[in-house]
Amino acid sequence: MTKLTRLLMATGLMVTATAASAHAGHDAGHDAGTGFTSGLLHPMLGLDHLLAMVAIGFWSVRQSATLKNSTPLFVIGGMILGAGIAWGGLSLPGVETGIALSVLLAGILIATMAKLPTAVGGSLVAAFMVFHGFAHGAEMPAGATLVAYFAGFSVATLALTFAGCGFGALLLKSDSRITRAIGAVLVGAGVMFAG
Repeated sequence: MTKLTRLLMATGLMVTATAASAHAGHDAGHDAGTGFTSGLLHPMLGLDHLLAMVAIGFWSVRQSATLKNSTPLFVIGGMILGAGIAWGGLSLPGVETGIALSVLLAGILIATMAKLPTAVGGSLVAAFMVFHGFAHGAEMPAGATLVAYFAGFSVATLALTFAGCGFGALLLKSDSRITRAIGAVLVGAGVMFAG
């Protein structure tokens, strides 16, 4: 995917998310039956989720073309697996720790400008997202339909990931100290979430 395509997709998803949630307070009764708005807002309102998803997109821009282009699939795949574990009534130990570590490790990957083989990078992204997906799945509101809630958090997750890709693409040719500083800030946030 070209940089322009990623930016346009991120913008389109963000506009969709904004339009869908613009009247969330007025539409609460209607959403209780579907869950789309709840799913949409969950990743946007949790700073840990938001930072992890944007960071993964940001980091992916400096990876091989295969990993960069498949990162959204690894993100959604991990989310589906994690949500499926929650919806299946199974437990996943250390969810909050896993979420905090995803922010911290994404920050380390960005700060060190690490390039990983596709299989390793994709597996790491999917593993990060299992914890986020589990949290989303476990917090599905009563009365929400599975499909609508899943659609909501999928749109938000992809929007955040593509926004991170767009931001990373903009900084691709800039001074690497900016990228390293962003990574350091994410490491600090991950430590704060873990504490």
